[in-house]
Amino acid sequence: MVNVHANIITKELGTHLRKHVAACLRLLDDGATVPFIARYRKEATGAMDEVTVRTVQLRHEALSELDKRKEYIKGVIKDRGDLTPELELRIDETLDTVALEDIYLPYKPKRNTRAQAARTLGLEPLAKMLMAQNSASSPEILAAKFVKGDVASAKDAIDGASDIIAEWVSENEKARNIVRARFQRSAVISSKVISGKEEEGNTYQNYYDFSEPLRTCNSHRYLAMRRGEEEGFLKVSINIDDDEMTDRLTRMFVRSSASPAAAAVVRSAVKDGYKRLMRPSIETEVAAATKEKSDIAAIQLFADNVRQLLMAAPLGHKRVIAIDPGFRTGCKVVALDEQGNLLEHDVIYPTPPANDFVGAADTLCYMVNRHRIDAIAVGNGTAGRETERFLRDVVFPRRVQIYMVSEQGASIYSASEVAREEFPEEDVTVRGAVSIGRRLLDPLAELVKIDPKSIGVGQYQHAVNQTRLKESLDFVVSSCVNAVGVNVNTASRQLLSYVSGIGPALAANIVTYRAENGPFNSRSELLNVPRMGEKAFQLCAGFLRIPDSPNPLDNTGVHPERYSLVEQIASDAGSDVATLTRNRAQLHNIELDKYVTKEIGLPTLTDIIIELEKPGLDPREKEEEQIFDDSIRKIDDLHLGQELSGKVNNITAFGVFVDLGMKENGLIHISQLSDRFISSPADVVRIGQRVRVKVLDIDAQRGRIALTMKGIAQ
Repeated sequence: MVNVHANIITKELGTHLRKHVAACLRLLDDGATVPFIARYRKEATGAMDEVTVRTVQLRHEALSELDKRKEYIKGVIKDRGDLTPELELRIDETLDTVALEDIYLPYKPKRNTRAQAARTLGLEPLAKMLMAQNSASSPEILAAKFVKGDVASAKDAIDGASDIIAEWVSENEKARNIVRARFQRSAVISSKVISGKEEEGNTYQNYYDFSEPLRTCNSHRYLAMRRGEEEGFLKVSINIDDDEMTDRLTRMFVRSSASPAAAAVVRSAVKDGYKRLMRPSIETEVAAATKEKSDIAAIQLFADNVRQLLMAAPLGHKRVIAIDPGFRTGCKVVALDEQGNLLEHDVIYPTPPANDFVGAADTLCYMVNRHRIDAIAVGNGTAGRETERFLRDVVFPRRVQIYMVSEQGASIYSASEVAREEFPEEDVTVRGAVSIGRRLLDPLAELVKIDPKSIGVGQYQHAVNQTRLKESLDFVVSSCVNAVGVNVNTASRQLLSYVSGIGPALAANIVTYRAENGPFNSRSELLNVPRMGEKAFQLCAGFLRIPDSPNPLDNTGVHPERYSLVEQIASDAGSDVATLTRNRAQLHNIELDKYVTKEIGLPTLTDIIIELEKPGLDPREKEEEQIFDDSIRKIDDLHLGQELSGKVNNITAFGVFVDLGMKENGLIHISQLSDRFISSPADVVRIGQRVRVKVLDIDAQRGRIALTMKGIAQ
């Protein structure tokens, strides 16, 4: 089906040639990963980026599922003896799942319906006569012939026939499309609070008496209402004008030439078919479609936020102290080396009720001096700001930078199997502090150890399709890991498992081999790892880095399959590879056209030159120290019109949450982000960005702060 799918996807994309789409599909079917295809098969795919390759992959999978459904439907209809060549062609040419199910509906096996019971009583011929509306006899006279057995009267016969007509109406494709179109254009979604739940469900008070056109209801409002309904606080409904819809369907099914009595029977059946069968079905279908659309928007937003968080600036190879702050139980302190290995841990009490400033300062100064600490990471949870202010008053024996670090997910990591494997002798408080410190050193390497849903960005991630969410987040994590590259000699099993072509089992084998045989000296040595076959090596090698390898190419994104090409380029330039990587002018003087072949084009050659120019370059920015206004410690310290510095820590569809250096976050509504129109907050800001804001409103009782970025120089 590759050729058929290639035709469909090419037409839908409208940006790539069919041969490129077909090549991408063949690579995917052959087991190639999205990062590998996007990075190392640009000539085959017409330089598709990761997003396009992923789009092709998902559409290919959806079309494959649709093909399976078509075959099943054709099999069912064929077994009934109703599969005509025309019907088979309609099914084969249908790309819309809704249209496909409409085609299938009249042939779908039915159980225990009123219409099916009437058919069992032999009333379908009567239903056909009544539906034809061309008999001179009254419905009662027609029905009299069917009074026998369990059909006790003409009225019973007409009622049974009406049930069959109602089902025909509900299964009519044209009628369903009319009702569906009306729902899509004119439906109104409403929510009401369930009586007696007003106090308990006050989280959803904005939706206690709410309605708006469904087509304008954005994803976060729809998901909020449905979440409130699932939790038992709201009653949600989607409505159209039923009387108008019934009138329209009546005009469609009731003939003008019909006798009043026959018309009355059909009119009643049409109304019943609409209200009892078709309307609930279409409402459910529209609700599901709206939920899916809302899920896609929410998942995309969440995935974008996770990407930004994973690609946040690493501190780099520095020694750090990490502090998991607290009040009564004190602050857990750990010292970590450049690789995040635990050197020492202790507990200090610089916060109430102990307020042991002197003892805490002495302990920290000793650890800073002993371990040559460069930075201190402070968790931003309970007592975080108090601990940070204490640290800024301490005179350390060497210069240290102080960073606030998100604690989201640290507690989950500390109680996880991964943490127990790494620190079997330490308790959860030590593990949590280690996670905070490592998150400063390298956010990506640490955050891959926990479920992305626990990172704490996005909205309503627990209300969306969990399978789709997991697939999306796994793709984002894999994309980030492969974009940065992984040092195979220091990476954790969890980090390695996201590398193209590796997975959990092979990642564990790599770590075991490394522990037993020492660091890898070359990429080719990876082939000695159990279960590392040629295919897996091809998919992963270009994304793994070996900084101390004798071959400088092992610390670049140049794939081993292109090593001979690079060596040829270096030789032609009268140099060697190591010298070439240090000579930018020589690199820029290389005539790439002379190395173009059928398999190797300018996109690959350009990538090679970029990698040689900056071997081992980390594409992420460097972390900068964030200093908040020390006079702002609680919400009562704010006043209207005040300008502040903050850090974006979450992006939602309706706005941006900003860390102001105190317990409460401020909210910049989407309308306050820019003077120009924007469709998404992500058009203006990113996770971790430093911003200047002004206070618009303060609700101290509810802990809410409204901010604006309008008219403020950034």
